Amino acid sequence: MSETMIEQNETSDQGAWGAVLSMSLCVAMLIASEFMPVSLLTPMAEGLGATTGQTGQAISVSGLFAVATSLLITTVAGRVNRKVVLVGLTALMLLSLVLVAIAPSFAVLMAGRALLGVCVGGFWSLATSILMRLVPKHEVPRALGLMYGGQAIAAAFAAPLGSYLGDIVGWRGVFWALTPVVALNLVWHLVALPSLPVETRASFGTFGTLLRRRYFLRGLVAITFTWGSAFTMFTYLRPFLEDVTGVGVDALSALLLVLGGSGFIGSSLAGRMVGGRIERMLCLPALVMGACTAALLLIGNSVIATAALLAIWGAMNTAMSVIWMSWMSRNVDDLPEAAGGLMVAVIQASILLGGVIGGFLLDLLSIRATFAGGVVLALVALALTGDGRHLLNPDKET
Repeated sequence: MSETMIEQNETSDQGAWGAVLSMSLCVAMLIASEFMPVSLLTPMAEGLGATTGQTGQAISVSGLFAVATSLLITTVAGRVNRKVVLVGLTALMLLSLVLVAIAPSFAVLMAGRALLGVCVGGFWSLATSILMRLVPKHEVPRALGLMYGGQAIAAAFAAPLGSYLGDIVGWRGVFWALTPVVALNLVWHLVALPSLPVETRASFGTFGTLLRRRYFLRGLVAITFTWGSAFTMFTYLRPFLEDVTGVGVDALSALLLVLGGSGFIGSSLAGRMVGGRIERMLCLPALVMGACTAALLLIGNSVIATAALLAIWGAMNTAMSVIWMSWMSRNVDDLPEAAGGLMVAVIQASILLGGVIGGFLLDLLSIRATFAGGVVLALVALALTGDGRHLLNPDKET
């Protein structure tokens, strides 16, 4: 191979990883925009004159639109260049932040959250399949780990900063602060992402083909309870920390920083540890996160114990996405966009389910009941996942 060809390959590799980094920042902004209200739930409820449970459920409306978009994006977008689609979704995210920041009522708030749901569903449906085109197959877990590092960044800084800044500039000011970063990311997409023409157009019949694969359908059911458990707890974490752990704004911000900061460890380790035996890792998210939630019910009144448990929970939270998306990339690599759409639809429906169940238990009983509900869902997820072997494509070597 000539020196010129080597230099061209190195330039191509650098450009591919630059595009991955651009997507990682987009992930960070999506996560910050979608889950920032977790750290602002109490003041948002007060500002809009609603209960905490009602506000949590209203915020979760983004999940409903994410579900619809994830199922429609590959068919509605048709043969539109995927770079154009990602740029358009990022522009919608910018608009949604402005709407939430100026929201004078629940109607406008929900409109902004609905637009955000479109962005979330569209981006996540295409993200893994795009990474599979940007980097070599053996580098996909690493690229996923890097992209989900954006999730860790958001979890590490968005929630505690949101809690801290919300006390200074108000919850609306926090959402305004996100807009220039999203605008910058929009420009980065335009520069870094290569042209991504669509090779084959998916149809609704493609979803039927996937759902007839029993191993994939079983995986979707396991994912439902895994994410549902996580977000029954996570959506209502602030009320738990305020009422049970008994922390103020400063300690709350510190605990959220611990939870998010540990996500760096989770995404980094998962990207490196996902090996040939992916099925052995599928049960870990429900097992570890469910156990942490159960432990919080027992010793959540201790700030130190709570910090330790949130660190473990946060690390597994980011690892969870890398693990399950790696499973998808290896077992459904012939239809990655359609598979990604179905997975995102199920994940977003599960997040919505967690918000609704958690809010219902909180308003009807107590925050402890909300966390107990999350533990029950984790146990169901564990039973469905088992050793993971029944979730593998029988036509592939493992």
